[in-house]
Amino acid sequence: MAAGAPSATAVEAGPRAAAPLPPVTPVPQSLSRVGADVPVTGRVIVVADAETDVHARARLVAELKRHGAARVDVVAPGNVPRAAAGLLTVRLGPATRPDVASGLGDTAVPGRAEGYALRVARAGRGAQVVLGGTDGSGQFYAVQTLRQLFVRSGGGWKVAGAQAGDFPSMPLRGTIEGFYGQPWTHAERLDQMDFYGDVKANTYVYAPKDDPYHRDKWREPYPAEKLAELGELVERAAVNHVRFTFAVSPGQSICYSDPADRKALKDKLQALYDLGTRAFSVPLDDIDHSRWNCEADRAAYGAPGTGAAGKAQADLLNDVQRTFVDTHEGVWPLQTVPTEYYNHAESAYKRALRETLDPAVEVMWTGVGVVPTGITNEDAEQASEVFGRKVFVWDNYPVNDFGNTSGRLLLAPYDKREAGLSDHLSGVVANPMNQPYASKVAVFGTADFAWNDRAYDAGRNWRHALSYLAGGDRAATEALLVFADLQHLAPTFGDTPWQPQAPGLSRRVGAFWATWDEGDRTGALRALRPYAAAIERAPGTIRSGAVQRGFTVDAAPWLDATGLWGTATVRMLDALAARQAGDRETSDRLLAESADLQERARAVRVDPPRNAWGGVRPKVGDGVLDAFLTQAELRLRLWDSAGGARNLAPEGTASAASV
Repeated sequence: MAAGAPSATAVEAGPRAAAPLPPVTPVPQSLSRVGADVPVTGRVIVVADAETDVHARARLVAELKRHGAARVDVVAPGNVPRAAAGLLTVRLGPATRPDVASGLGDTAVPGRAEGYALRVARAGRGAQVVLGGTDGSGQFYAVQTLRQLFVRSGGGWKVAGAQAGDFPSMPLRGTIEGFYGQPWTHAERLDQMDFYGDVKANTYVYAPKDDPYHRDKWREPYPAEKLAELGELVERAAVNHVRFTFAVSPGQSICYSDPADRKALKDKLQALYDLGTRAFSVPLDDIDHSRWNCEADRAAYGAPGTGAAGKAQADLLNDVQRTFVDTHEGVWPLQTVPTEYYNHAESAYKRALRETLDPAVEVMWTGVGVVPTGITNEDAEQASEVFGRKVFVWDNYPVNDFGNTSGRLLLAPYDKREAGLSDHLSGVVANPMNQPYASKVAVFGTADFAWNDRAYDAGRNWRHALSYLAGGDRAATEALLVFADLQHLAPTFGDTPWQPQAPGLSRRVGAFWATWDEGDRTGALRALRPYAAAIERAPGTIRSGAVQRGFTVDAAPWLDATGLWGTATVRMLDALAARQAGDRETSDRLLAESADLQERARAVRVDPPRNAWGGVRPKVGDGVLDAFLTQAELRLRLWDSAGGARNLAPEGTASAASV
């Protein structure tokens, strides 16, 4: 989106102070200003040839038309019309093409896969934008950066005068649809492919646990109508330079040594290869690897045990890599999820994989713990050593399919992954929520981190992610920031969450009670009430049209509850103000209204459910917002007994400033 928060990328000063460049996400490796912004003319010339990526060209033309070009002419490098002298000209293609290389000038072209260089500059009476990629994906990503460099100018558009040299820090970036519960719909998956293109994510792993043909019925071919859907998804992924990665998870019932089972597995992969799929995964997670599914495996690999399981799994995976992947043109290395995916401790199982698994196979790992509190460089290095290769992180955030996530949307930013992980990982894919549009907040961050982990800023990215959902609308972005703060808590499998609940509201509540207890009740109320009103208004603003509709559907129960909690908070603050003014009758009425609104908020249910925990109450700022209201009600009820002017916290409760 063209609109958003100020950029944190470098800006070079020109003869006069130039405006900061608009924000670009993912943050480029290098982005700087090289001159004045250039206007988008009514007619634009695009110079492309047979080596220009067709999807990059189509997206470029669409973006130019979206940003003021009434006519876009696509011409070959040797056929630029003389009339183009006063028009905006955009050159798109391989960075080595002579006219592209000349137009880039001294802008460095990264010698990395998926890399690109970009330069915007005046050229004679017109202007020129040059987009050169090291490959087709690089060309596409150059267009995605250009998309974010359009800026409003009066009633028209300009392109910010910038140059960039950019490439991803990690080869694999995106998501794995690997959660339990209701899988995404076909329409939702198609939308996700477009989203991944926007954020330069190149990987989507199809692995929904509750697709029966992925896991329980893995030997059975997909029905014709499902295959047709998957084929359309493969095509949409290709348009966005996303590797559609097809996963089959046979571990619950496979006989590793059985030729018939191996053939059934490869037949399943072949069906997707025939649809255009060129990336495959055989996950072996969430199974019992201390027993065999058939007696033949005992004869082939020995007594059941985790070490023997490692050998059997490596044998199967090696067979798929060598007789399927290596024999099919254009297929990327096989991926797998080992049964011991959740730690980096040495074991007989990991030793067997390290010593016998084909080095080409990508091994996925979740960090230390199924839902880690963070991932460090040391963690990743130890995992790489124990598995004998760079690991590929399956990051279980923002997935909300386990007990501690009951009633929660997880809208905190992607965070607590250490800069420098690109030295130790082959990539990161996020395991999203059953709610696909709400998942975009965290996935936006995952893509940014995997592209340029050393420049990643969680707070900045969070605002940009919410601005993306809001289509750049400032009021809707601010409303989403308020709403997402109330959905900030990120649980683990243990008792301690790895991200706190409602940090923005917590700061304001702490300041409220500190000011209140200093005796400045009016000041405390004046400071907090606008934020309470913002909570009350946020659902309506989010639903007013600017925010992606899918998000409002995903978040509907939480939006309903938030509006009620917000109004309850406003009524409570007004009750405190009325009591402060000596109007007990009004105060009591407002207190009763707040209590009724709180009960109505608690009555909201997540229904119909998408998660296994559906039907529960949506949690909204729990532990912060409800605690504040409880504390405020106690203060009101003790007001008279405390003499009105005193500020004692009720006995047995936390001190006011700590709530």
